[in-house]
Amino acid sequence: MTRIAPTRIALATPVPEDLAEEVAKRVYFVSDVITGFSLVHSQGHITAVDVTTSTAADPGHTAELTRKLNQVIATDVAGQRHLPPRVIWRNDGSGTVRDVFDDLVARGVAFETGEGQIAVGEPFLSLMDVLDARLLALVKEQFTAQDVRYPTLIGSDVLRRTGYLGSFPQLVMFVSRLHDDTDAYTGFLDAIGTDGSLSQAWRTHGGDIDYCLPPTMCFHTYQQFTERQLPSPSTTVTARGKSFRFESRYRRSLERLWDFTIREVVFLGSRDFVLDARTRLMDSTYTLLDSLGLGGRCEVANDPFFLAGADSTWSQRLLEAKYELRLPLDDSRDVAVGSFNFHDQHFASAFGIRCAADEPAFTSCAGFGLERLTYAFLCRHGVEPAGWPAALRAEVRT
Repeated sequence: MTRIAPTRIALATPVPEDLAEEVAKRVYFVSDVITGFSLVHSQGHITAVDVTTSTAADPGHTAELTRKLNQVIATDVAGQRHLPPRVIWRNDGSGTVRDVFDDLVARGVAFETGEGQIAVGEPFLSLMDVLDARLLALVKEQFTAQDVRYPTLIGSDVLRRTGYLGSFPQLVMFVSRLHDDTDAYTGFLDAIGTDGSLSQAWRTHGGDIDYCLPPTMCFHTYQQFTERQLPSPSTTVTARGKSFRFESRYRRSLERLWDFTIREVVFLGSRDFVLDARTRLMDSTYTLLDSLGLGGRCEVANDPFFLAGADSTWSQRLLEAKYELRLPLDDSRDVAVGSFNFHDQHFASAFGIRCAADEPAFTSCAGFGLERLTYAFLCRHGVEPAGWPAALRAEVRT
């Protein structure tokens, strides 16, 4: 096989090395022909990106990649100011931490079913359920939360209303079907009957995109209260469900899945209530982690907005609208297992959700990635149940 040499793409505006991670998390979304990359450092800046592509790049193709990458850098990264994340909680935990993904695969507990999709079996499944049950009990006890089971699909009009389509188009996964027409069905069958392209057949005979796969559970909650006054001044809703985000080539074992499970908690009400509830939930989560022997940290963070302007990332950090809970997987890597977010009146205004005073409500939410949380637990305590905390081990089917 002929090896395709990397193509160097010079940055029109060199980026300080402090923002290298912000560059790295966007490169694969520039073009689906990029199969690998490395950042080029010089005198404290990122001055270029060496990319490998699925096919040899001709001058015209290289020019297009250069245009696209520099557009993303100029819009999303160049204007950012580096702000070291403020850590608000840290605990070293007990014992050593070791990545156990290969162990899970070797034991048949985990296996890949497709890009960004990992199937898991016992005892991972039972452990994940027990950890979720601990979170759910905590939320119900402290906040008298309403537990809801939402459908998987979410209307594309709802997703548009949240603003997600405008902020994270690179992550959205759409759902469609064939036109409701006999000719569409037969035409589709004819098109694929001779090993034709499924994608091309759908483009010809496919219907509208009325639904999406939800990127998170809380959007269902805002839809639930659309154009309504809250049933009580302080309302808490929790849900567990599947969420979907297209992670391109950033997918990696159980750290970054396209298809994952979230335990979501949404607070709706006055500004004081939702901020206080977020703080109380964070403190209770730290206590839970301590009881499980899980070390980690919680820090100020931001979301990787795409083509939305660097100011949005800066303002998130400056206003501390998002806190991220990170747990270690080994000595050098960690993963975000949860986040605690304050939305001000953004979602309530978008969905017409009102407080008793007939003003837009304030909202905050917390989301816990259950596969990541379980994975981090196993990296800390090992895959053998004998090494787990005794109280938790008794609840898990092994």
